[in-house]
Amino acid sequence: MELQRATIAKALAAVFVVNLVVMGAGAWLAYEEAPPIPERIVGPDGETIATGADVQTGKESFQRDALMNHGSILGNGAYFGQDYTADTLDLKVENMRAYYAEQRHGSDYGALSAERQAAIDTAVQSDLDRQYDGGPVEYTAAEAYAHEQVRQTYVERYHEGDAERGVPVDMIDSEAEAQQFADFALWTAWFSHVDRPEGDHSYTNDWPYQPAAGNDATAAAMTWSVIAMVLLVAGAGAGVWLYKSVELPEPSGEGVSIPDPEDVQIFPSQRAALRFIPVAAGLFLAQVLLGGLLAHYYVERASFFGLEELIGVNVLQWAPFALAKTWHIDLGVLWIAATWLGAGLFLPPLLTGHEPKRQSTYVNGLLGALVFVTVGGMVGIWLGAQGYLDGALWWLVGNEGLEYLEVGKVWQFGILAGFLIWAVLSIRGLKPLLDREPPYGLAHMILYAGGSIALLFTAGFMFTPETNLAVTEFWRWWVVHMWVEGAFEFFIVAIVGLTLVSMNLLKRRSAEKAVMLQALLVMGTGVIGVSHHYWWIGMPDMWIPIGSVFSTLELIPLVFILYEALGQYSAMTESGDFPYKLPFMFIVASGVWNFVGAGVLGFFINLPIINYYEHGTYLTVGHAHAAMFGAFGFLALGMVTYMLQLSIDPDRWDGSWLRGAFWLWNVGLALMVFVSLLPVGFLQLEAVFTQNYAFGRSLEFYSQPIIQDLFWARMPGDTLLILGTVLYAADLVRKRFVLRRTADDPSPEDMAVAEGVLSDD
Repeated sequence: MELQRATIAKALAAVFVVNLVVMGAGAWLAYEEAPPIPERIVGPDGETIATGADVQTGKESFQRDALMNHGSILGNGAYFGQDYTADTLDLKVENMRAYYAEQRHGSDYGALSAERQAAIDTAVQSDLDRQYDGGPVEYTAAEAYAHEQVRQTYVERYHEGDAERGVPVDMIDSEAEAQQFADFALWTAWFSHVDRPEGDHSYTNDWPYQPAAGNDATAAAMTWSVIAMVLLVAGAGAGVWLYKSVELPEPSGEGVSIPDPEDVQIFPSQRAALRFIPVAAGLFLAQVLLGGLLAHYYVERASFFGLEELIGVNVLQWAPFALAKTWHIDLGVLWIAATWLGAGLFLPPLLTGHEPKRQSTYVNGLLGALVFVTVGGMVGIWLGAQGYLDGALWWLVGNEGLEYLEVGKVWQFGILAGFLIWAVLSIRGLKPLLDREPPYGLAHMILYAGGSIALLFTAGFMFTPETNLAVTEFWRWWVVHMWVEGAFEFFIVAIVGLTLVSMNLLKRRSAEKAVMLQALLVMGTGVIGVSHHYWWIGMPDMWIPIGSVFSTLELIPLVFILYEALGQYSAMTESGDFPYKLPFMFIVASGVWNFVGAGVLGFFINLPIINYYEHGTYLTVGHAHAAMFGAFGFLALGMVTYMLQLSIDPDRWDGSWLRGAFWLWNVGLALMVFVSLLPVGFLQLEAVFTQNYAFGRSLEFYSQPIIQDLFWARMPGDTLLILGTVLYAADLVRKRFVLRRTADDPSPEDMAVAEGVLSDD
């Protein structure tokens, strides 16, 4: 069957509306069903142990001191330290056992007989596995004792410092603030074991796994995992039928009219757009170097190859894991985004032969603003984490402390303004095409995708440090997941379509149809697919079936994208003189890693019954690295290769260093993921299965010889990734001196690569 562009456009609009309705209803329910923050927590004699204000202040300390990038909360964050929810629940159980053992038998719990231990275990579970119906939280004597013991433990760890755990001195500034952080963490542990009103499981669907507290996987997790497997098989069959049924033109290298580069002039705005590349490369290099430091911290938690003893520098104090992790994540997002912004501004002249007045000046201005926001955000993160910003400044210009949204609100607003400026510049550059095409045309889709990126980013402004954690996490995942699985992937598909048109490999209308169909599949599954992040954070039960279904269906468009990438590369390589084989190598690599990282590994860890035990383990680390760098990073680097190849005279073009970097990156990423990250993740999963979640995230687990050996085994892969990035950065410096000059007033005739757009098909 042959689908018309207008038909696909209507379906895409309908999917957008459905997504908006579902997620809008989810937002309303997030506020209605979020775990309550009780006004008081009281002991058996009515004395106040902690207040709701203590919990709120503890949440602020958690964010301000970047604890989400040292450990995690409700499984979300970094995996270097403990998960604070699971850790405080485990400590609570341990101390309650100690209290009952001393009270009843005058002995340590470990010295008791199995029969007496079992009786105490029953008492502990009975205390914890209760229902909450509002009002003050009433502790038993054992719970009150355990709460105070956990407070003291957290003061010793996070205020006094614990080098063995990689915690610097004064990570939390004061003893009182460390106690309030413990109150906050214990609150999350409380709503993980107490049942919802009129419910038979806790606010987190009984996560984390801790049998001693009565927490185990629910029946819904198993049921919907089975349904997801059935859907995968059915969806795969439907996907094959759809792909074979819909007539889409394939790119072809036969008869391609590639203009002689000597006859193609580079516009001033394109030369300006090229300046995004070295800036992004600098961020990329800093990111991978920090990644190497982070990996090493898992082996030496308080030093770096003896550097502290050699030169007297306290590495842990000046570059703690939390700070390095914060920079590592933000730099990864920023270098990929900067590259795509540059690509989005480089392509319009190739398609239209049009150069708006002062466009290059505005592009340079946008780059300057990007640099300012980046430097300001990175410095603000350090100042905020070190406690130099008082009052509200810590989250406005410092470190907001939420993974992927670490930079302060002011810098986030700067990023949003940058997206809007980019959209205006894109409209200026694409105006000749926008004026002549329908609302569902290729240029319009670029703007829709870019606009949706900016729109979703505004979700990051829907909360403050005072917002309930569950609601905060609901909005945070709008930004993090929907960028990746929805808007950003839509943007990339549209950019790749434009690139194929600029190469004269596809006609414009044919590209529009292909891009819209892929966008329909991506947006139709990826947006609501965010709901698999809501299973264990205190959101309503409905997200388990919804998340199971849409997370499973997310695999289908990834298969399509991989198939398309392989088909495109095959068509190109059949033509021996096709000059853009190197950029297409990156596109194929992106499709492969996207399928492996986001598809295979993503599907596996997002089965509810697996995710219940796996959530927040090294399997997620493997999935994230393969999907983020493997998919979006390689596509960005492929665009860089294409942009550079067009901007350098053919007789001076040398792709050997880029090709070398390509293989270093691919081999390094494969070694990192398959030799280190995934083996650690599977051993961690086994540890959670056989004991409990807190043990799988404990220092005891990480200190095992086999785990330490696997951490060391990551070094070859990390080294290759770093070498590839160094080679890439060096090649950009080398190519900077062979870029062609820009034309003063190039015409569409000079830009022969625009032929596929300017002609009617």
